Amino acid sequence: MRLSELCYVWRVSSLKDLTNTIIPYFDKFTLHTQKRADFELFKRVVELINQKKHLTLDGVQEIVNIKAVHNKGLSDSLKLAFPKTSSVTRPVFTLSSIPDSQWLAGFTTGEGCFYIDIFKSKSTKTGFQVRPRFILTQHSRDENLIRSLVELLDCGSVRVSEKAVYLIVSVFSDIEKKVVPFFTKYNIHGAKDQDFKDWVHIVEMLNKKEHLTLEGLDQIKCIQSKMNIGRSV
Repeated sequence: MRLSELCYVWRVSSLKDLTNTIIPYFDKFTLHTQKRADFELFKRVVELINQKKHLTLDGVQEIVNIKAVHNKGLSDSLKLAFPKTSSVTRPVFTLSSIPDSQWLAGFTTGEGCFYIDIFKSKSTKTGFQVRPRFILTQHSRDENLIRSLVELLDCGSVRVSEKAVYLIVSVFSDIEKKVVPFFTKYNIHGAKDQDFKDWVHIVEMLNKKEHLTLEGLDQIKCIQSKMNIGRSV
């Protein structure tokens, strides 16, 4: 389903498909972030609908009680419509270990960013510095997961805000010797693969000191402008 020029959504809404395909798939291939809790709550609601409980007021209230702790919770209109809502307890899952390195590649395809920061600097002849960064972002409830990725990659730092947690790798030697080799071996998929390749190209240019010339800087700016949200194809 196409929503805009920049966004595509694959949606499954058939109760039969959800029951017979989607839920068994994620029961077999377990989610490893706290999104797993949302999946378990989602599964409860599908079970209630299969039992026809959504056709009664008590059943609808039971579903609303689950929705209150699912994803972003209840909208203001639902809170007004169901004033007696009593939220269920949200499941909590503890990450034991990252299943494998290829999992991180898939996770990065969805949640990672290969970023090039270009900023003004008085210490360079061009007047600008170029800094590559690798960033992974998750909800703050997945702080343990992000910290485990620092151990897996053997680099990076963790930054935590009220709602999000970030893995940030900005040390050039770590990017060159750890991040680039990792994702060269364990491939990124989709359009983000091209972002990774452009990012690696810029890293190689930095290693050759090409960013210290105006010509090299202009080339880097051109590549950067077409990465991430600037990429049209």
